[in-house]
Formats: sequence, C-alpha cells, structure tokens
Amino acid sequence: MENIMNKTKEIINDFILSIGHFFYNTIIIETGKIGVFFIDSISWWFKKPYRWNEVIYHMEFVGNKSMIIIMLTGGFTGLVFTFQAWVGLSIVNAENLIGPTVGLGITRELGPVLTGLIIAARAGGAMAARLGTMRVTEQIDALEVMGVDAKNYLVAPRILASIISTPLLTAVFDFVALCGGYFLNTYILHLDPAIFLEKTRFFVDPSDINEGLIKAAVFGLFFSTICTYRGYYTKGGAKGVGDATNQGVVASMVSIIIIDYFLTKIIGMFKGHGL
Repeated sequence: MENIMNKTKEIINDFILSIGHFFYNTIIIETGKIGVFFIDSISWWFKKPYRWNEVIYHMEFVGNKSMIIIMLTGGFTGLVFTFQAWVGLSIVNAENLIGPTVGLGITRELGPVLTGLIIAARAGGAMAARLGTMRVTEQIDALEVMGVDAKNYLVAPRILASIISTPLLTAVFDFVALCGGYFLNTYILHLDPAIFLEKTRFFVDPSDINEGLIKAAVFGLFFSTICTYRGYYTKGGAKGVGDATNQGVVASMVSIIIIDYFLTKIIGMFKGHGL
C-alpha cells in the first residue's frame, strides 16, 4: 500500500513539474523571445532604408488577396447571426432589437476576431512558410552576408502591413456582415427594414466600430509577429518549415482568442463599463 502511495505521489509530482516546465519554457521564455524579436524588428521602421515598397507589396498580399474570403465569411456570418438573434429575441417579442444585437456583436467582437483568425491562418501561415523556407535554404544568411539586415527587409514590412491591413479587412467584414443581416431581416424574415436600420443607428456608436478596429490592429500585430518569428528561426529542413508554419498559425489563433478578452476588458474600462 505504501509503495502504491509513493508511486502515486511520484506521478503527481512529475505531472506538476511537466506543467511547470511547459509554462516556463513555452509561455515565459518564448514570450520573452518573441517580445525581443518584435522590438528589434519594429525599430527598423524608424531607420533607413525605409522599405515602403515592401510594405505596400505585403499589404496587397495580406489585404487584397484576402478580400474574397473575408467577404464570403462576413456575408454568411451576418446571415446566421441575424437568424440566431431572431430566434432568441422572438421568444420575448423583441424582434425590434435584432439590428442593434447584430450590429454590436459584429462590430465589437465577431468582425475583428473572425477576421484575425482568417488572416492569421491564410497570411500568417504563408509568412511563416516563406521565411522558414528562406532560412533552411540559407537565403537569409545570404542577405546578411551581402549587408542587408534580414529583419529590416523581411520582417518589419510584414508586421507593419498586417497592422494596417487587418483593420481595413475588418471594416469590410463588418459592412458585408451587416448587409447580410439586413438582407435576411428584410427579405427572408420579412421584418420592417426601417426599424432594423434605425435601431442599429441608434444603438451602435462610432466608438463600437472603433473598438473593433483597434482590436483588429492588435491582432494583426500579434499574428504577424508570432508567424514571422517562427519562420525566421526555423530549423530542420522541410519538416521544420511545416512545424514552424503549424506552430505559428496555432499560436496566433490561440493568442487572438485570449487577447480579445483582455482588450474587451481594457477598452470597456475606458468606456466606463468594465467587466
């Protein structure tokens, strides 16, 4: 019996130690490394040469090439969210509040979060794969031998482009989602479109839209930093590129979900309705 108890204690201790090692090595150490990487990279925004052509090129990649999937996702998100709002509000005979419910939910939460997740998966994964391939094929080393700072040329423009493009894509997502909600409200549920528009205009303030855009900019910063970091320090050949891409996308998507809560709480405190 005593041996069983000792063995159980040993298993529990090993389990607790493994959790501690995970948080220390994966959360604390990696977060610190990513933070240093981010500060070192963005410092090149203020140093010559300024890579504006690269910023514009990556804005086109992150923004313009994501437009179709953002519009498609936004449209159907607006449709399904409006339908679910109608199902819930119709129980208490509050169909007049479908407009503000959809408007606030889209602009403050669903718009920035879903846009961030989609762009992290599409553009962030491509960033990690691209930089990882350049690392394992020694192209980054070749740039540094030629006197070109790799972070100035490869990383800083991608981060800046993501910070600019993600809020713009969020604005597109919000608009298309609200159009989808209006379509379902008016032509499928046959509710009064004037009430939908007037209630939405009355309850949804510009500050609610700005809240979503601020969140989107932060999400763009995080996913681009995490994915470029994973790609920049890739090791292990083709397998390493795949692992770096997977780790970058997963870490980015989890970070967006976690950060969204804290941003909501912080912005809510500034607006006078903190959680």
